[in-house]
Amino acid sequence: MKLLEILADVQYTCENFQNIEIADIVYDSRKATEGMLFVCLEGAFADGHKYAASAYAAGCRAFVCSKNIQVGDDAIIIKTENTRAALARISCSFFRHPSRELSVIGITGTKGKTTIAHIVKFVLEAAGIKTGIIGTVGASYGDVTLPTVNTTPESYELQKMLRLMADAGCAAAAIEVSSLGLKTHRVDGMQFAFGVFTNLYPDHIGTNEHASFEEYGFWKAQLFTMCKRAVVNIDDPFGKKIAEDFDGELFTYGCDENAEYRLTRCDRARLGALPAVSFEYERGGKKDSYTVSLIGAVNAANSLAAVAIGEAMGLCRTQIAAGLCGVFVKGRGEVVRSDEPYTVIIDYAHNGVSLKNIIDTARGYEPNRIISLFGSVGGRAECRREELGSVSGKYSDFTVITSDDPEYEDPRAICEEIAAYCEGAHVIIPDRAEAIRYAISIAQAGDIVILAGKGHEKFMKVKGEKLPFDERQEVFKAIEMKRRG
Repeated sequence: MKLLEILADVQYTCENFQNIEIADIVYDSRKATEGMLFVCLEGAFADGHKYAASAYAAGCRAFVCSKNIQVGDDAIIIKTENTRAALARISCSFFRHPSRELSVIGITGTKGKTTIAHIVKFVLEAAGIKTGIIGTVGASYGDVTLPTVNTTPESYELQKMLRLMADAGCAAAAIEVSSLGLKTHRVDGMQFAFGVFTNLYPDHIGTNEHASFEEYGFWKAQLFTMCKRAVVNIDDPFGKKIAEDFDGELFTYGCDENAEYRLTRCDRARLGALPAVSFEYERGGKKDSYTVSLIGAVNAANSLAAVAIGEAMGLCRTQIAAGLCGVFVKGRGEVVRSDEPYTVIIDYAHNGVSLKNIIDTARGYEPNRIISLFGSVGGRAECRREELGSVSGKYSDFTVITSDDPEYEDPRAICEEIAAYCEGAHVIIPDRAEAIRYAISIAQAGDIVILAGKGHEKFMKVKGEKLPFDERQEVFKAIEMKRRG
């Protein structure tokens, strides 16, 4: 693609402009080769401007920067105020604006993004609408799966994935849009058919994230300046503000009496042998009900968001019902399928609010006991240790404290810090695989074992390395060991 076409939506000045052919875009000098456009990104730990000379030596002759760079006189220097914002718009142009060909549903909020994205995908695909998904658990469309580093990938990778989806025949894409993704301009230049807001709780506040809760909320709200239609949970105070400020077509949901999709009832249910949730809602004076193959009252509300989107896209009740009955979300209230007399649930809960939510959800199914297993990450978010220990001690019947990405901290020290706040019965087993074996070994008929923190992840971060670790595999190993006695 010609350079001028790539820069069509970017404000810039240029030295030595030549409308050369660009083979690809790169922001990592180690991947630079001849014919590429190098974008100098400033990150938390590195500044791409320092690596422009390396990209030049590798063959790049076109550069996007916001500072002076040291490269050869034959280089094309494109200066712009914010190179991250520029990368987003450049990537949209380079991949021929895939969001204009797809109905893109952007989902933001502290909790529920992953679950709603999956529910939307299942509902739309039940209606024959091929749908891609991008978020915390990776990207997928059809039989293709792609890894993601961030909840919302860097703009270049995001646009590349969307182009692959569009070219593969997808008509829609459900994307988790994080506050950091919005703050770092990863979705700039995109068109969203829907924006969805779930809720807002204090999280992601600190160094290299957000300076305050107010800033965190500000960036969440920016999604709703980029979409034509909004689906907003007005049970949340911040959701009410988003709804009040939104200028487009608005759909509200929740238990609030003013919600357009008002949740009036939810009950435990079963789809075959698996636990599920049935719910009833009212819209315009008419009532309807569905059953979703997930656990917990929160997923009744999450499902309502998908119902609103489905109806707005013209889906019939039969199609929506079929989609809700087939939903499966890895690592989000995931019930491990086995014939054991106890139940194992894998969930990504890694703070106090999320852990209490999954414990409360499990308690609703009237178990004999709840055994909770979790740890806390090393090197950051130390405040979570107190809330995790306190919540589990108060609401679980037994707690197994173990590791969860200890990084450079001593795993036992993290465990002991958590244990100091856990007033209920508990044990410390720093090795997570051993901890899972122990939790399964003591599980009795009617118990629910909650494995929290790792969710969909298949690694453990230890001393700068990502060591392979698959929660599901460890569960099945532990079950088999217990069977053998």
